[in-house]
Amino acid sequence: FKKALPAPEEESFLQVQVSSKATLSRALKVVRSAARKSNKPELDLLSLALRGKKVGFEKVIAMVDEMVVNLKKEQSDDDSKKEFCNTKLDEAEDKQKALELSISDIETVMGELASSIEALKEDIKALEVGIKALDKSVAEATEERKAANAEYKDLVASNKLATEVLAWAKNRLNKYYNPKLYIAPKEGDPAPEGGVAGTGIGAVESFVQIRAHIQLKRAAPPPPPEAVQAYSKKSEESNGVIKMIDLLVADLDKETQEAEVMEKDAQADYEKLMKDAADKRAADSKAVAQKESSLANTEEALEDAKSKKEATVKEMMGNGEYLSSLHAECDWLLKYFETRKEARTSEIQSLADAKAVLSGADYSFIQQSRTLAIRRFSA
Repeated sequence: FKKALPAPEEESFLQVQVSSKATLSRALKVVRSAARKSNKPELDLLSLALRGKKVGFEKVIAMVDEMVVNLKKEQSDDDSKKEFCNTKLDEAEDKQKALELSISDIETVMGELASSIEALKEDIKALEVGIKALDKSVAEATEERKAANAEYKDLVASNKLATEVLAWAKNRLNKYYNPKLYIAPKEGDPAPEGGVAGTGIGAVESFVQIRAHIQLKRAAPPPPPEAVQAYSKKSEESNGVIKMIDLLVADLDKETQEAEVMEKDAQADYEKLMKDAADKRAADSKAVAQKESSLANTEEALEDAKSKKEATVKEMMGNGEYLSSLHAECDWLLKYFETRKEARTSEIQSLADAKAVLSGADYSFIQQSRTLAIRRFSA
């Protein structure tokens, strides 16, 4: 009967084996629970190792330690990746907003430049129209001045000729009625062009003009009458005619003087007008040149703004593509970061629990093995 029962040492060994199996079962249960939560192939491999008979506790514990190290490294990588993603996403989004704002500012500047260009073109057109109108008014004023000057010269010449005719008529009257005042013409005096020799006057037609001007009904005094009474009466009439001639001469002189004053004033006004027009034309021409220069500069600035906008839009599109790639790379990680972190923490805890179970069983097994070896040696 004693032989049928195991020895005390063998009984202890069997208890240790049973305890080891229970420990493996507990550890396997913990690992399987963690594997169901995470679906990691490493945990499945660990489960297989725990079910196998060839792998000892030490190797299984080493596998657990390696898995914990890997999980911590994965979490550290996710932490670094999260920090990278948040930093780069913020930078890219800030840059995108800055580029959009820059494009908006450039478009505002472009609108202002375009408005300035239109305003400058209208100003230049208005100045050019004004210069043409000024040139036309100057030409018209010049023609009017020429016509007025010609009219003035004709008046002066006409009045001078009329004065000469009246002087000749008065001299003729003096010859018969006031011989002492008569002035005989010098012999050999050439007659003016179209005039009558010895008269000292111009064309014969001028006398007809003067006659109409003074409204004389008689062209020349008749010869003196023979009777004394008749001569006296005619003398009185001739003196009246002479006085009328003097009045006409005075009127002609006055008219000539007034015409001279008017001509002088008109010429002065014309010269002032020409100077003012020349000054205005010079100022307007200078303004046109300045505005054309400003127009060229503004058009150049507009082209620069267009190029800058094109480059900024291109940069914004590139940044947008980079931002999209960041979202593709980071959105999933950022969305499930906490879930993954919690899962890893749970896995690490499960592995730690499994390791604790295995470590306790291994330690107990070692202790029991040493006890048996000591007892056998003593026996």
